[in-house]
Amino acid sequence: MNTMLLNVYVKFQNLANREEGQDLVEYALVVALIAFGATAGMQALATGLNSAFEGISATLGSYIS
Repeated sequence: MNTMLLNVYVKFQNLANREEGQDLVEYALVVALIAFGATAGMQALATGLNSAFEGISATLGSYIS
């Protein structure tokens, strides 16, 4: 009985100490951070482009009228 409990304990310790899954979690966090940064950057870029095109539209509209 003691041997069986010791084997179960050793298997749980091995599962707890394994580090193979940590790389996948780290990569997923990096990808999520990049996606969040890209989304925030695209919002700022879209706002800037929108105001630039509004300025161009206003300028062209004044020349046409």
